[in-house]
Amino acid sequence: MDAEARTALLQTFVVETDERLMAMEEALVELETRPDDVELIQRIFRDAHTLKGNAACLGFGRVSEFAHAVEDLLHRLRNRTLAVDGGLITVLLQSVDALRQMVPDAVAGAEDLQPSHAALQHRLVSAAPHAGEAESLGVVEREEGRQRVFGRRQGEAREWAERSRTLRVELGKLDHMLNLTGEIAIAQGRLKQLLRTTGGRRADDAIFEAHREADRLFLGLQELILNVRMIPVGPLFRQYIRTVRDVSRAHGKLVRLVIEGEDVEVDTTIVEALKDSLAHMVRNALDHGIELPETRRRAGKDPMGTVTLRACHEGGHIVIDVEDDGAGLDRRRIRDTARSKGLVADPRTLSDDQVARLIFEPGFSTAEAVTDLSGRGMGMDVVRRHVEGLHGSVSIDSRSGVGTTLTLRLPLTLAIIEGFAVGIAGDIYILPIGSVLECVEMPRDERRRADAQGMITLRGHPLPYLRLRDLFSKQGTLPDREHVVVVTHQRGQAGLVVDTLFGEHQAVIKPLGKLFHDVPGISGSTILGDGRVALILDVSSVLRHGASQTPVLAA
Repeated sequence: MDAEARTALLQTFVVETDERLMAMEEALVELETRPDDVELIQRIFRDAHTLKGNAACLGFGRVSEFAHAVEDLLHRLRNRTLAVDGGLITVLLQSVDALRQMVPDAVAGAEDLQPSHAALQHRLVSAAPHAGEAESLGVVEREEGRQRVFGRRQGEAREWAERSRTLRVELGKLDHMLNLTGEIAIAQGRLKQLLRTTGGRRADDAIFEAHREADRLFLGLQELILNVRMIPVGPLFRQYIRTVRDVSRAHGKLVRLVIEGEDVEVDTTIVEALKDSLAHMVRNALDHGIELPETRRRAGKDPMGTVTLRACHEGGHIVIDVEDDGAGLDRRRIRDTARSKGLVADPRTLSDDQVARLIFEPGFSTAEAVTDLSGRGMGMDVVRRHVEGLHGSVSIDSRSGVGTTLTLRLPLTLAIIEGFAVGIAGDIYILPIGSVLECVEMPRDERRRADAQGMITLRGHPLPYLRLRDLFSKQGTLPDREHVVVVTHQRGQAGLVVDTLFGEHQAVIKPLGKLFHDVPGISGSTILGDGRVALILDVSSVLRHGASQTPVLAA
């Protein structure tokens, strides 16, 4: 086998091993609640057996030996010579963690086990001293003194048949394909403009028709590429089964994880970007939300708490809820913390919703001591900034004694944005369409003031506004007419004053260079049909930056 073929084989081995380990981890946590489920044990055993065989075939003897020790222990569980208990499940879960490290180490050329892994292997062997060789998973037929091992059971045969019709593609290749469709879109737009300048001759009708057909085919290709990038959120959600199990046990709590909407699909880049935020939210629910079993029992609740991860589609967005049935937010404690940190002069004037939103303030924490879960001053403000960086929003709903729900609302893809194009001093900017509520004309008396900020009345209610011309230091005289784009943000609504409204615009997002990563209010760029670059605005960041210079926006 040449080097290129072996590299490809090793990449496949690493990916498939990771999938098997994830499945084993999930099944082991489930086995802890259903210790008599023989089929569940058999499923875990099959994964360990396959991993052992694959490692052996590739010459990774140490990995194969470790997996064999895991397999022996599972063999005893399957034969009922060893009982399932929490301690045994913990050891098996630690073995999964070890294999996650051992496999890439082996692929990188490491020949010996780390001391901690060798010690764990000894524990596995000690726990299963009487386990013999694991039996074959196939159906064995004896023929003329020989053994022939046939394939797996029929259900697994169907699984392999389905997998044979799938193909793993590197995300980088999909990104490149999508980038090419963006370049084609630009070329299509320029071609359309050129065609419009050729006049109204009869031959032009055929050219325009051909262009429209090519445009239709291009849009179909772009949609197909976007669909290929879509993956279900189920695997992402199931990663937290282990988190809930380990953290709740470590803190003396009983918690189950419920997953809803695991077939809902979203762009793979969104999934990757959400992992850390969801992990923090789940841990936050376990720490601040779910009570100890005795506390729940005294309150007339099930001693076992529930954390729910839920996903659904709403229009062009995915909505993700992280819900717990715990004690809810302690608003009195939040008010006291806000006062002590100087965030609010008089928290008693805040509504319940405003108090709840205080947890998104930088450095806010009600933890009395630093633990492995909280108290470090890095909390929901990080989640909020991260989600807003994905062109999304986060909100909270909490009821005392009932529980808390954190809701993330995100676009289905970061590759294309449904935007609203506006003009400022000759330049074009794109606002995410999900943030735009309506557009109104700027009142004449406010136009005469020409201030960077101010307040107008919209249907009897005050609306603070910010002139983007001033925020971006645009020079020149004001146009004859200005427009207010009413946008929604965490604190309510605000207006962004612009020169021109161009309307809805689908934009292929181009990332900014490293030099522009810290520029406030800008989240990306796109190229227009005429070849010009338009900046994509992050509405929440624009308003926060404006609030630091504009007191009325912070009100």
